[in-house]
Amino acid sequence: MSNNADFRICPDTGFKIHLPADKLIKWNAVTAVVFLLVGGIFGLGVALTRWPAVHLLPADWFYLALTAHGFDVLLVWMIFFEMAILYFAGAVLLGSRLAAPKVAWVGYWMMLGGALITNIAVLRGDSSVMFTSYVPMQAAPDFYLGIIIFAVGALLGCFVFFGTLVIAKQEKTYEGSVPLVTFGAITAAIIAVFTIATGAIILIPTLLWSVGYVGHIDSVMYKVVWWAMGHSSQQINVAAHIAVWYALAAILFGAKPLSEKVSRMAFLLYILFLQLASAHHLLVEPGLSSEFKIFNTSYAIYLAVLASMIHGLTVPGSVEAAQRKKGFTNGLFEWLRKAPWGNPSFSGFALSLVMFGFLGGISGVMMGTEQLNIITHNTMYVPGHFHGTVVVGSTLAFMALAYWLVPVLWQRELVFPGLAKWQPYLFGIGMGLASVFMMGAGTLGVPRRHWDMSFADATMPYDFPGAAHLMMGLNGIAALIGGIGGTIFILNMVGTILWGKPKSKAAAEPEKPAAPAQPTVVSGYGSAGTMAVPGTFTLAMVFLVAFVLYYFVNWKYLAGVWGLS
Repeated sequence: MSNNADFRICPDTGFKIHLPADKLIKWNAVTAVVFLLVGGIFGLGVALTRWPAVHLLPADWFYLALTAHGFDVLLVWMIFFEMAILYFAGAVLLGSRLAAPKVAWVGYWMMLGGALITNIAVLRGDSSVMFTSYVPMQAAPDFYLGIIIFAVGALLGCFVFFGTLVIAKQEKTYEGSVPLVTFGAITAAIIAVFTIATGAIILIPTLLWSVGYVGHIDSVMYKVVWWAMGHSSQQINVAAHIAVWYALAAILFGAKPLSEKVSRMAFLLYILFLQLASAHHLLVEPGLSSEFKIFNTSYAIYLAVLASMIHGLTVPGSVEAAQRKKGFTNGLFEWLRKAPWGNPSFSGFALSLVMFGFLGGISGVMMGTEQLNIITHNTMYVPGHFHGTVVVGSTLAFMALAYWLVPVLWQRELVFPGLAKWQPYLFGIGMGLASVFMMGAGTLGVPRRHWDMSFADATMPYDFPGAAHLMMGLNGIAALIGGIGGTIFILNMVGTILWGKPKSKAAAEPEKPAAPAQPTVVSGYGSAGTMAVPGTFTLAMVFLVAFVLYYFVNWKYLAGVWGLS
């Protein structure tokens, strides 16, 4: 049992913060931002190489950069920040002490050590096997060892989070059910345990294969089990960033979900069905049965899609309900027009929600359809979809939360508040356009894994249409715009921590980076009631029409692949 000396009271929010949890949240968040910078630099190298007019890197450096980019942004940046979210949702929102801080620190150092080991293996030049590391391609043993150590460290962090929930329940630091944001974090942590377990199941034998103790790894078996980790790691991100959406809606507007029970049910559907989406990477594999493919892509996956649509309705609906209660009732969209668009926490949250649905969600369902998958599989469409989920969905949501969380935890003012207002637009629109251009190039057949789309050195060269070259050029320009936005975010976060003015001594700003939190809403339980949200339902209908049109346009495109005579 900790005494009150182990806690501090946040002057902005009134939250009771356990000091060991405070420190762990800070260290995990800062480390996450550092790896976002490293992975982003590699990503720019990849984008500028795929831009035919620039073609920056030679082949060996391209595959090295592609491997490091995937590992550092898809796993390391995301999971370090998610550890910070777990400790925040567990200890801070529940007003509890953190379970086993020493174990949490062991987990942190294992994650950091594992990430460094794998990065060194990649930079050494003998492990350029890309993020998927498909056998029979073989990386150095420390490439696999680093990922395993990183994963075990993350597993320890999840166990600390679960232990914190038990302590909070036993010590009665909250009443009733856990808050919805914490419930979303529980969903992310449960999916993380599944993800890490499947990673261990496949990467430990692969490590032994790389050192010569296992003679053969079946390539189809490897893909099936690896994607249970590789794609489910994104499902951790989805659950976490939707929990962040609910948190930001409460922080910025005092909003409650339209129906908390329905929102919780949607999170439960994620636990049960979301991992099935990993099958869309396997739909062209000849070694898997049609029954497996049809079940995953035609029946069960729809329940995960239903859950995402529930969240996509109730999150903006809760904001509209809160705004209408404040008097913004004129027309369908006054509540949206009068939202704080100059606040980076809100603009990042809003752009994340819209682009995750329109870019990541629609493209994911289309790619997850067995018949349609064949026209996009292993094309640039796939990384286009990733950037619509991981980047403009999860990363932008985490950035939006950071604009509130960093000034609150460090009690410092943002160093570049003017730039912060523009950052979500630069990053979100830049990377959103990159996603669109990659999906456009993929629709025209540009391969996702080839260093040179012009095939200039091939024995049998192939020239893609001029539109494909244009798409990849525009992708490079969009990546540069997004890179500028990412740089501003990193400068703001690091600068605020290092030399931001202490809040108690800072002059009052005309517009603060985020509104004061509503801890009774974020950490409480309840629904918005029966208030009508016509603006949200109108936007939902726009989304549905776009979804249906795009889905059937791709069936038309598939029908045109084979001519009949």
